[in-house]
Amino acid sequence: MTLLSVKNLRVTFDTEAGVVEAVRGVSFSLGRERLGIVGESGSGKTMTGRSVLRLIRPPGRIAADEMLFDGQDLMKLPEREMRALRGPRMAMVMQDPKYSLNPVMKVGAQLMEGLRQRDRVGRAEAHGKAVAALEAVQIRDPERVMEAYPHELSGGMGQRVMIAMMLIPNPDLLIADEPTSALDVTVQAEVLSILDGLVRDRGMGLIFISHDLRLVARFCDRVLVMYKGRVVEELAAQDLLHAKHPYTQGLLNCLPRIGGDRGPLPGLDRNAEWAR
Repeated sequence: MTLLSVKNLRVTFDTEAGVVEAVRGVSFSLGRERLGIVGESGSGKTMTGRSVLRLIRPPGRIAADEMLFDGQDLMKLPEREMRALRGPRMAMVMQDPKYSLNPVMKVGAQLMEGLRQRDRVGRAEAHGKAVAALEAVQIRDPERVMEAYPHELSGGMGQRVMIAMMLIPNPDLLIADEPTSALDVTVQAEVLSILDGLVRDRGMGLIFISHDLRLVARFCDRVLVMYKGRVVEELAAQDLLHAKHPYTQGLLNCLPRIGGDRGPLPGLDRNAEWAR
């Protein structure tokens, strides 16, 4: 079953130098699976994810022939109805918890805020749901974390708090933007295990944005490769390390290999044809 269908998505920004096209004609579909989006910085990965939630603000503009989420065309919904979808039905884990969490609010207050304001639940019930969400992302002492400020948490703990915050309303779609980029290998594996369990146990659709091609090949079901705002290749994740497009091959060749040549890593020879 298709949860999300995007056709000919375009994101532009008006600048003093003219119109900048950040996303150009991106189309894809998502079921209750793990879809990876990879590419260099500036390739349009995050803009694509934010566009699905319609989080692009002026001077940015979003256009698409169709952006269907569970049968609803997101491009035609008024902002009030979009706000009703964000959180309960679709959510996004931002790239860096240091900039996404409010530094002057305790973690518990931030976790409960949506429940109290949006769902109008009592303080005791909201506290219980927040603690349960922290336990679900394998935080061992949730009561202590509830009373902590963001700066008192490690990077891995902060990322888990962000995931817990997005999962409290039990969304059908989760967009994770570089959720493991600042984590060491062992914590990274734990966060991936949490996300994998959520897709498997809750039947959620996951868009996983990352620079790490090997990680995506191991974790996701399908992969979109983006270059200068366009999708240049779409393939099964298990085939990513054997990709056919020269841009994807160039990204793979830039990865260091254990036991490989100790000389400089090859650069990426770009071709203007890739962006057309």
